[in-house]
Amino acid sequence: MFSEGDTGSFLSSRVRDIRPSGIRAFFDLNVAGGDTIALGVGEPDFVTPERVREACIQALREGQTKYTSNAGLMELREELSAYFASSFALPYDPEQEIIVTVGSSEAVDLALRAVINPGDEVLIPAPSYIAYEPITHLHGGKIVEVVTTVEEQFKLTPQALQASITPHSKALMINYPCNPTGTVMTEQDWLPIVELIIKHNLVVISDEVYAELTYGRKHVSIASLPGMKERTIVIGGFSKAFAMTGWRVGYTCGPRELIAGMLKIHQYTAMCAPTIAQIAALESLRHGLAAKNEMMASYNERRKLFVAGLNAIGLACHEPEGAFYAFPSIASTGMSSEQFALRLLEEVKVAVVPGHVFGSGGEGFIRCSYATSLVDLEKVLERMGRFMQVMQPV
Repeated sequence: MFSEGDTGSFLSSRVRDIRPSGIRAFFDLNVAGGDTIALGVGEPDFVTPERVREACIQALREGQTKYTSNAGLMELREELSAYFASSFALPYDPEQEIIVTVGSSEAVDLALRAVINPGDEVLIPAPSYIAYEPITHLHGGKIVEVVTTVEEQFKLTPQALQASITPHSKALMINYPCNPTGTVMTEQDWLPIVELIIKHNLVVISDEVYAELTYGRKHVSIASLPGMKERTIVIGGFSKAFAMTGWRVGYTCGPRELIAGMLKIHQYTAMCAPTIAQIAALESLRHGLAAKNEMMASYNERRKLFVAGLNAIGLACHEPEGAFYAFPSIASTGMSSEQFALRLLEEVKVAVVPGHVFGSGGEGFIRCSYATSLVDLEKVLERMGRFMQVMQPV
């Protein structure tokens, strides 16, 4: 008979090696009620627009509760195809080049599983979203972090990429607009990167879940540049810009051979994304763009107030041009990012994410989501200002 502690021996070594989510672990441990203001989890404070919710309710009344095609509702794939062509100059065949997934998270998993062989190196600009490294590890890939710096506004540079490429490099995993830094890449930023990608025959997995959340400039997908569509898997979703986190609807677009491979995995694991959630996503694309734009305008107002406030209280913060995160430096305090985050929570009831959980280059920073009300952001700035007044600079 096995005791409870013995059953852990059944776990695969790859699963045992994975650390729990640095974001979730921090908040599960430390955030509990009271008047704490949490700027941690990347979730809009808006509810899904009423028209979208009503479309779901009507679908339930009509009994639309069966499986869809593995690839998703054809109407949704057609709408996504039209949306990508008009918004990002990227035409995709809805029949063979698009899959509707269970959130963008599943799409990331599918893409990495579809392209990685054991030992292949996956280049990941860092700081980066925390899921890329463990998923790569689960599928036998080797993670190579390409460090970005605040001096370069956390942009991926050709120099840093070139220095990281080896004969074993297989894929480049990118996320722009970036979580956690809010960095955006322009066409001019991408062009020298594209040269290296083609020269070294890399496949690109581009997580563009924040594509609709850019400020002062339009999102440029790397897949839209010459020679890139045929080697890029684009990933997106409805969670962030459309305030649909709990619906779990994402999508992936790419070359039909790669999409076919991802579909084989998808049909054996998820089968299909939830039907009523797909119907809600379809309604968002058809009739929810105005609501999306209103939410975007609100995020922009919050961004300006919060970033200016951080700089005013002594937390130097580069201007994020996308997503809804600020990534200020806490170097002036002499504390590690985890020490700072814990003390901030304990002493003034503000919860942020320590930057070290986002990989190389993240230490010395904290991530703050400004997807919360202006009232709460003003309270946060007041509390953080008081906190900074008692800090002794080194």
